[in-house]
Amino acid sequence: MASVTPPGLAYEVEHDLANHRFQARVQGHLALLDYQIKSLKRQKRMVITHTEVPEPIEGRGIAGELTKVALRYAREHKYKVVPACAYAEAFMQRHEEYDDLLAG
Repeated sequence: MASVTPPGLAYEVEHDLANHRFQARVQGHLALLDYQIKSLKRQKRMVITHTEVPEPIEGRGIAGELTKVALRYAREHKYKVVPACAYAEAFMQRHEEYDDLLAG
């Protein structure tokens, strides 16, 4: 598992590559973003399947940070993104700077 924590973040974001997950442990609670990598013709796609932030740590922007880290990873690896979970879809709709990543 590799740390991919953006500068200035108060908690550590880890990339569990084997389980296709970005995660952060905050005050003993595990927040996560799950994804799958799929190949379609010559294009690889990152399908964001699930985000979850436990209730005791909700409202702190943790899901947003996990999503930003996942999208940065997708951009670095030239993946197009399919936001299959409601949170990731809403996040990408609110943040036009990620429009270039959306799978057609």
